[in-house]
Formats: sequence, structure tokens, C-alpha cells
Amino acid sequence: MKILFVCSDYPKPEKGSNIYTDLAEALNNNNHVVKVVVAEEKKKIKKTTLFEENGIPVLRVKTGNLYEVGFIEKTITFLTVSHSLKKGINEFFAHENFDLILFQSPPVTFHRVIKWAMNKYKAPSYLMMKDIFPQNGVDIGLYSKASPVYWYFRNQEKKLYKTSSKIGCMSPRNISYLMEHNPYINKDKFEIFRNTVKIEDNKISNEEKENIRKKYGLEKDDVVAIFGGNFGKPQGLDFLLDILDEYKYAKKLKFVLIGRGTEKNRIFSEIKEKGYKNVYTYDFIPRKDYENLTRTCDIGLIFLDKRFTIPNYPSKTLSYLECSLPIMAAIDKNTDYGKMLEETNSGFWVENGDIKAYKNCFDKLVGNKKLRSEMGKNGRKYFEKECNVVNSVKIIENYIEGSK
Repeated sequence: MKILFVCSDYPKPEKGSNIYTDLAEALNNNNHVVKVVVAEEKKKIKKTTLFEENGIPVLRVKTGNLYEVGFIEKTITFLTVSHSLKKGINEFFAHENFDLILFQSPPVTFHRVIKWAMNKYKAPSYLMMKDIFPQNGVDIGLYSKASPVYWYFRNQEKKLYKTSSKIGCMSPRNISYLMEHNPYINKDKFEIFRNTVKIEDNKISNEEKENIRKKYGLEKDDVVAIFGGNFGKPQGLDFLLDILDEYKYAKKLKFVLIGRGTEKNRIFSEIKEKGYKNVYTYDFIPRKDYENLTRTCDIGLIFLDKRFTIPNYPSKTLSYLECSLPIMAAIDKNTDYGKMLEETNSGFWVENGDIKAYKNCFDKLVGNKKLRSEMGKNGRKYFEKECNVVNSVKIIENYIEGSK
């Protein structure tokens, strides 16, 4: 099977891996021919270039910037990205044949290049749905439903669903939400397609654990809670500041915050002003260090703005589950993420902003090593069963076989 894989987040080998690199490599290892087309931000590349990365042809197409930029710049990129991708595909893969067009969303404007590719290669498409846009922006107050921005992108979203031959969603609630708000879509078009990665041994020796902790100023007997990833408006991180203030005198409890995003400077500046002694902030650390540091931590933190009406599924969950960390989530009530934590007994969740409920759950984790271990093992068990990239490969193969 020959697959054209279109995405906007595909790190170079030296930068590590993610759900998309692991999927492409797993398909390739299963004797499928995969060619990847990446919307590469102009701040990272000088011109559109075809590379070979871990045995896979990867066409990095120069586009506008999508990440860690303001709403206006991101919107402009959304509007122009399909044209850039179409131009790149035409230049490098014009005479190829493909059996499937595999792609992600956001951005919803991908539908233009996908529809064009489906017609050009006479192939069906498979959408991996990762966020529901533009409703997510309405939920957190970036714009209103009366805004021309909303209506433009809502129209693009509808076209995206109509264009897609199959839509893979991260959770049952994602499917029910999309069906409820897009009744014109045949329910048979949807199926569960979770975030998955290559399963590897996550163990680290006691000596390695001590060394990495020492490197980042952490003691052997500290209880360490980590938040790694995007510091943006969707996370509702004002509540994180409330939590840090609540535990500012807890000497053996440490918070490690790593990441970037539109809210990072504001959050980190306030932490610095408050002078918290048990909070460690980093814009960036080497990927190998990040992976090892996460393995030495005790609790994984998740935040989502409580105003969300769309069901979200935070991507950083995978790294926590992989490293056997129990999860402490402050989220909204409309996602089924909390249900997953309850059913797997891999963590606790409360509504973002409820400090009393948060302290009640968080204190249980901080004060009970056995509970942390049990929940961490439960999360790892769920990870190995449901988050193995082999599952995603089978779903894609089954779809192709069924569509012939």
C-alpha cells in the first residue's frame, strides 16, 4: 500500500519522535510505502526540500508559522497552507500513485489540498482528528460565534468533514460531539483512533534517576510533579498559579514546568516575581533529558480551561502513561478524559478552578507512595494496550481493505 501522509507536526530525527513519526515508521516497517508531506514553518526552513528520514521520504514544505505565534499570524498560515502543500506535492510527487491520503486536523484548511490529492491520485482519505476548530476558540474567548472569523472557519470545518472518507477520533465523546453538531455526516464515517506511539521500555536505573534529579536540582526523596508541553490559553493555567501558591511552603514537594507557548512568558514571569523556592521552570531541555526527567518524576499534571464545551484529550498524556506516572488533571466537565482516568484508575481529575477538590486529590498522591505506584502501573498497562502504534496501523490497514 502506498500512503501520502500530510501533517503539520513531524519532528526531524535529531529532535526526537511523536505520534506522527511513530505512525509513519510503523507503517513503513509493515511493508507499506509512506511518503510524508510536512507543513514546515518558515522560521525553521529556508525552502521546500525533500529529505530521507529514518528510511522515509519526507517533503518539508515551507509555509507560514503555526506554533507559538499570535492568532492573526496563525490564521494567515491556515489560509495559505493548502496552496503551499499542493505546490510542493506537484513539484516532488506529481507522477506518484497513492492508495490512501492520510492526514491530521487542525488545520481545517487542509481540506483543500486533501480534496485535490484525492482527485489527483484517485484515492480515499483518512482524517486523524486532533482538535475541534473553530469551536475551541469560541470556548476560551478568542472570538465569538458572531465573528466572521468563526463563520469562515466553521465553513472550512464542514468542508473538511465532507471531504474526508473516514474520520478517526481520539475518544467516544469526540465522536458524539461531532455527530451532534454535524448531523449531515453519516455515523459510519467515524471510528476511534487514539493517539499512539511505539512501545518501549521506560525503566531507568536508580543511579540514572539520582543523576538526572541532581542535574536539575532535585533531591532523591522529593515528590516531583511535572507539567511539560504547551503553555497556552487552552490550558487555563491561571489555576496552575493558584496551585503553586497553595503549596509554596511544601519543601519536599517540587514542581517542574517545561515548555513554550503564548502564555509561557506571563506564567513564568509571575512565578519569578513570587519567588517560589519549590518551582523549577524551563523553556527547553534536551529531549533525552526531558524523557529521563519525566521518568524520575512522581506525578504528571494536566490542565484544560474549564470553559471548553468540546471534548479535549491532552497529547502529553502519552508521556505520563508511558513513564508510569499517576495523573492529576484539572479539566472541564465536557471531556471524557476524566472518565478514562476513573475507568483505568490511573489518576484523579477535578474541574479546573476547584482548589478544594484539587487539594483533596493531589494531597492523596503526594502523601501516598503506594497509591502513586499503583495508579502509575495501571496507566502503563492501559498505555501498552490502547496506545500502541500497532493498533493504529491495523485500523488504517482495515480501512483500506474495506474500501477496496
